[in-house]
Amino acid sequence: MNKTLMLASFCALLWCTSCSEKEEEKEEITKFLVTTPLKKDTTITKDYVCQIHAFRHIELRAQQRGYLQNIYVDEGQFIKEGQMMFQIMPKLYEAEVQKAEAEAKFVSIEYRNTKRLADSNIVAPNELAMVNAKWDKAKAELALAQVHLGFTKIKAPFSGIMDHFQVRPGSLVDEGDLLTTLSDNSKMWVYFNVPEAEYLDFKAKAQDGKKMSVNLLMANNQLFGHSGIVETIEADFNNETGNIAFRATFPNPKGLLRHGETGNIQMVVPLRNAIIIPQKATFEILEKRYVYVVGKDNVVRSREINIAAEMPDLYVVKDGLAADERILLEGIRKVHDNEKIHFDYQEPQKVLANLKVYTE
Repeated sequence: MNKTLMLASFCALLWCTSCSEKEEEKEEITKFLVTTPLKKDTTITKDYVCQIHAFRHIELRAQQRGYLQNIYVDEGQFIKEGQMMFQIMPKLYEAEVQKAEAEAKFVSIEYRNTKRLADSNIVAPNELAMVNAKWDKAKAELALAQVHLGFTKIKAPFSGIMDHFQVRPGSLVDEGDLLTTLSDNSKMWVYFNVPEAEYLDFKAKAQDGKKMSVNLLMANNQLFGHSGIVETIEADFNNETGNIAFRATFPNPKGLLRHGETGNIQMVVPLRNAIIIPQKATFEILEKRYVYVVGKDNVVRSREINIAAEMPDLYVVKDGLAADERILLEGIRKVHDNEKIHFDYQEPQKVLANLKVYTE
């Protein structure tokens, strides 16, 4: 009997202990971490799609009609200034020069004879003046014929890289026909469009006369090895896009950049009174970004926000969130809309300082 009572008492004790532990578990409260946005002046690196152009890029065209006799260079070759590139058959123009030389020689003899007669008062001075004019005309025609002959030799106007040929030896070319293009890639002009508001910020920052330095992200997502300088801004805005074109100049000592390439200009843009939040405090639904805002009643409500810029681990909020509103930092996947929560508040400065090591 005593054993039976002891066993019953022991079971009752175990049951009471179990109930007590369950009640304690029920009394445990889950707390979430909450913070507010950080409002401060900052800078971001913004990308602008750009077009890369050679410092000098020209079309080489025929200045005379004729058959293309020789090509002395090759496609993609580096050409030095003054180097012979194309030869148009010169026979016709050589004959014209010879004809003009003979005419000029004949008129010069006529002029000298007339001058001797004029010095002896045998002919009138007006006759000498007419012969002199005839001689001047003959010399001008000779000079013109020599120019035409010179046009049959096409030389590089500056050092650069040849593009592909538009003609082949033996082709009949007319005056103005395109032969090839030539690019001076020693430095590059990179054009990119900037919105009006960012243009105004840029001008305000550039009032001290210093030119802004920018970087170039190439098509392979690698940064170009040299920085560029923003040197010019076009005169007018594009009324359709609200943008204005900037031009940055980049050195290109190794010739890596070529005319016609594309990439992205990376420019530091100042932001005043920016509202900054951790990226981990947001979630995405159908390509829209949301945060959980904690109201005065401690109830969380999802709210869509628009992102102005992205930085490592951070978002700059364009609109949708005020600087004094509390947002849920942790446990985003553990709460539901319109749910009342318990939380601990952490200052935004501390949150951002520990962001790299602060994980859910």
